Amino acid sequence: MTQEINTQAVADVLLAIREKSPLVHNITNYVVMNNTANALLAVGASPIMAHAQEEVREMVQISSSLVINIGTLSPAWIQAMEIAVDQAKKTKTPWVLDPVGYGASALRNQTVADLYKVCPPTILRGNASEIMGIAAQAGAIKGVDSTAASHEALEAARLLVNVWNNTISISGAVDQVASAGRFTQIHNGSALMTQVTGMGCTATAINGACLGVCDDTHLAAVSAMALMGVCGNMAAEKAQGPGSFQMYFLDALYQISPDDLEQRLKLEHHAL
Repeated sequence: MTQEINTQAVADVLLAIREKSPLVHNITNYVVMNNTANALLAVGASPIMAHAQEEVREMVQISSSLVINIGTLSPAWIQAMEIAVDQAKKTKTPWVLDPVGYGASALRNQTVADLYKVCPPTILRGNASEIMGIAAQAGAIKGVDSTAASHEALEAARLLVNVWNNTISISGAVDQVASAGRFTQIHNGSALMTQVTGMGCTATAINGACLGVCDDTHLAAVSAMALMGVCGNMAAEKAQGPGSFQMYFLDALYQISPDDLEQRLKLEHHAL
């Protein structure tokens, strides 16, 4: 269902997460498991980190959403991801893909291609270079960090939306969300977020939480990036550096209120 995207709509998604505590099944990288699980708990969701092939179908069946993050790959994990996505297709469970480091290796590129063959993600969330790479556009990859600005990936996002009719969320100094006929920019966040490993992975997990309570995938993606951005603003006002920023960011996710969103959230809408 499509609805107007505004501060109140984002606040409603936040309150729904806290009321329903959606179960978010994560097959994510082991660098960030603790961070993303704590972030989901802080915002009000219920995380589960399960990657054994023998149990992922059962986990998807009981979950509100599925999050796949390819940051640390192995053959067994890749197979588990494919099984989980296949189950999500069968149960119509919405899922989020984070193509961490797409373009850095043939294994990462093939993993994303294989997951798409099983079932395209409901939301694809990545940095500009990852999104541009998936859309087969020119985009340099350096390690797992973005070397392109988020606005450079807009044409790539438009192409992906036209092909797959899903929602594309692009992280950057200005976060951008694109879906059929809709394009939203979120002008929040802090430069300190780039100094803490796994903040993009956290954003992907929060997308999973929002998707678990919201049928409008564009609103879900915007809400996730809005929560990340506003909490980044709140944390940066207290932090002395990256270490304390992590602590204050987690507290902000726990404390953020509709009033905080009303006072701080900066959204801008365009036709795609």
